[in-house]
Amino acid sequence: MSSIKSSVSKTSVITDFKEITKMGLSISVVFSAIAGYLLGAYTISYTTLILLALGGYFMVGASNAYNQIIERDLDALMDRTKSRPIPSGRMSVNTAFIIATAFTVLGLIALYKINPKTAMWGAISIFLYTSVYTPLKTKTPLSVFVGALPGAIPFMLGWVAARGEFGIEPGTLFAIQFFWQFPHFWSIGWFLYEDYEKGGFFMLPTGKRDKGTAIQIIMYSVWTVLVSIIPAFGFTGDLKLSIVGALLVFLLGMVMLAYAFRLYKQRTAKTAKQLMLSSVFYITMLQIIYVADKFLG
Repeated sequence: MSSIKSSVSKTSVITDFKEITKMGLSISVVFSAIAGYLLGAYTISYTTLILLALGGYFMVGASNAYNQIIERDLDALMDRTKSRPIPSGRMSVNTAFIIATAFTVLGLIALYKINPKTAMWGAISIFLYTSVYTPLKTKTPLSVFVGALPGAIPFMLGWVAARGEFGIEPGTLFAIQFFWQFPHFWSIGWFLYEDYEKGGFFMLPTGKRDKGTAIQIIMYSVWTVLVSIIPAFGFTGDLKLSIVGALLVFLLGMVMLAYAFRLYKQRTAKTAKQLMLSSVFYITMLQIIYVADKFLG
């Protein structure tokens, strides 16, 4: 009986650890960073790749843990977050803080071992997310704009890890992921509107699920697609994209844009969720296409 309890306890600890660091989100960020690294690298260093993956995971995990500490009382009010480790009482604030702090230190060390600029951007990301974006979420819809800044860093971070410098190439990668986040997060804010309202979060640009919000989602979807194909025109230094690659990215963008227009017409939670899923598919496939285009082109 005691062995069963011990097994359940270990499973619970692992599950809580995954939730406090948002493992799924953290892994997706690592994926973006690795894609950026592969695009920027002259030759691939597996040591750098491992450090980037570890550092990226630690930094995002730390940001998420700090976020859940700060928002623990609000998380308790929302259906989708009330079962998180802290509001449910399964994890103390002190434990979460120790995890967040340890992850911050380990993340910065790992990224600094790559080069100082990578560590600097990692530190900027965690600061903006926890100290600016998180407090603004209950005050203004502009919080999404602020949150898009640290959210856009991972793709760019990989290039900086490869080259040790910031320029037009990582700037373009930053812009792609920056504009992409608006249709992505506004679609989430749309289909989780009632739940966010319980916590007092302002996620939609007009504050409502209306045509104004839908129009802005369409506009930012268009900007995302346009920025994504700029490397095909030779304006972005060493970051290049073939005509075939640009066409594939453009077609992917048209799919996402079609869902954005569908949201404008129907304005339902279902269509918002479809847009969110299409946006995830878009950014994932874009990064795969960019990398494949470099190595196969």
